[in-house]
Amino acid sequence: MSIPFKTVHVIGAGLAGSEAAWQLARQEIPVRLYEMRPQKSTPAHRTGDCAELVCSNSLRSDDAEKNAVGLLHEEMRQMGSLIMQAADANRIPAGGALAVDREGFSQTVTRLLDSAHRITRVDGEVLAPPEGELTLIATGPLTSPALSKWLESKLGPDRLAFFDALAPIVSADSINHDIVWRQSRYDKGSADYINCPMNKQQYETFIDNLLAAEKVAFKSFEKTGYFEGCLPIEVMAERGRETLRFGPLKPVGLTNPHKPDEPLHAVVQLRQDNKQGTLWNIVGFQTKLTWPEQRRIFRTIPGLEAAEFERLGAIHRNTFVDSPQLLDGYLRLKTDSHLYFAGQITGVEGYVESAASGLLAGIFMARAAADFALPPPPPKTTAHGALLNHVTEWVEKRAFQPMNINFGLFPPLEEKVVKKSRKPALSKRAIRDLSHWLQLL
Repeated sequence: MSIPFKTVHVIGAGLAGSEAAWQLARQEIPVRLYEMRPQKSTPAHRTGDCAELVCSNSLRSDDAEKNAVGLLHEEMRQMGSLIMQAADANRIPAGGALAVDREGFSQTVTRLLDSAHRITRVDGEVLAPPEGELTLIATGPLTSPALSKWLESKLGPDRLAFFDALAPIVSADSINHDIVWRQSRYDKGSADYINCPMNKQQYETFIDNLLAAEKVAFKSFEKTGYFEGCLPIEVMAERGRETLRFGPLKPVGLTNPHKPDEPLHAVVQLRQDNKQGTLWNIVGFQTKLTWPEQRRIFRTIPGLEAAEFERLGAIHRNTFVDSPQLLDGYLRLKTDSHLYFAGQITGVEGYVESAASGLLAGIFMARAAADFALPPPPPKTTAHGALLNHVTEWVEKRAFQPMNINFGLFPPLEEKVVKKSRKPALSKRAIRDLSHWLQLL
């Protein structure tokens, strides 16, 4: 691809927008990259640099063989990622993690974008996308009120969320099935839930731990009242020691087949979170507990002693769209193929995941801008494909919530392997299948 046909607009110069603009420019597509900072900032940002890291300076594990985000790093490097180039150039010691010099990283991204001859940076807030133009919206979790209002009018008020209430998710193969059992209350329908039994002493200890645990405070711009329908479990515990037993931990309609004669005092239920059944969320466990406290306390639940958490609970401000209902497999709005979305606004969580979605959007938009046939989306067996599938595939009865990349999102292996070999085998398959896909571009 060498002759540009259209100018593409990218709104938001965070990690996703910066990566998308870079991928477009690599394919000789002219890009106008809009960023409202520094003219108008957010409560979380401090500079006007592109791809500013507002929270941690870590891009998490760099182990491509045993960690899904490390695999995502490697795939991005193979795809010519701007974000990975800047991260590797500004790496600082952090053991097996990829941590970066925060200011050096964003300054490198900004410098490389400014030196790209096809990218024009435009300062100032965008109130609405250019009508009928090929446009990517990558404005992140702190999308401006004006653009959020436009999105509501475009998508519908029930298709845009402004707050996350996330329950923890555990991997299926880390649950102790000698203790738990499958059953729905009163045996209604099929046995859709995994049940973790608690006796009186276990429940009382659990409540004590919740009440004494360290919590994450809301940031000033996040302060709001809780929704009564999704209270943090620690807030429910503060309302009375029996509140959870009459709420999400009620033991009614269930019988423990391991101990049928022993009455249940409380039951923690897990609900399937993906088609493959590799991920299970802990029902009603949205929380503001710190991550170390979540791991410590939730592993006291019978059956979850060795739980591997693929996502931990959270409640925080976050603007994101109902992607599975709204976006197709190319991150385009189903009702308007000129509009693409990338980054946390699509329901991916994390720096790297945001950049990866921007990378894919940039590749797809470059083809569309040059009137070339779109390639198939990357296989679900790759980290990029698994992440894309999470945000674009609608699953019945699943309330869509943001997610980090994790191996639970990948299709199972075709062959049987021992547990310790599963992740390396998934990574090997991903790199092989990514190589085949890149040959189609």
